[in-house]
Amino acid sequence: MPTDYFAGDPRTHLDRMLAGDLYIADDPEIAERQQRAVRLAARYQAAYTEDARTAGPLLAELLGGVGDQAHVRPPLYVDYGSNITIGARTFVNYNLTALDVAAITVGEDCQIGPNVQLLTPTHPLEPAPRRDKLEAALPITIGDNVWLGGGVIVCPGVTIGDNSVIGAGAVVTKDIPANVVAVGSPARPIRTL
Repeated sequence: MPTDYFAGDPRTHLDRMLAGDLYIADDPEIAERQQRAVRLAARYQAAYTEDARTAGPLLAELLGGVGDQAHVRPPLYVDYGSNITIGARTFVNYNLTALDVAAITVGEDCQIGPNVQLLTPTHPLEPAPRRDKLEAALPITIGDNVWLGGGVIVCPGVTIGDNSVIGAGAVVTKDIPANVVAVGSPARPIRTL
């Protein structure tokens, strides 16, 4: 008999997800939000292909917030889109994967290299709840004027401080302070700016 992880909890899986608690992602209400994001991301990419200058309203509809003069090159892969904000004048290169189960906040004047992954979902380490498809998430915060090099992976719950640079291919598993260069896997500050 499967474990009832939610006995006595009247909330929907969407409510649990939005609260940052464990939930099951294949809930129909959650699936509809994911499908909306897939549709809007595809429409944004198609519009951008025809005229990047006119695709902005679709990006604004997909994401939770887009600052003035922010530029996002598709393709863009998101879970929901609505939990992502991108600050003014930030540039996002091709192939951003932003799994926004929890909030993803990208500051102003950032440079996001190609193939960057911002990953908020977490899964239980214990085998049984993981097999039962439980998931949760922790927010990611990227400060102002941050540069994430190509292929950077930012893990759940990480904050990167203002003006910091994360070297290409780094895996950021813990918070990075402001005004540093960090490289490696796991990423570690190697220089102060």
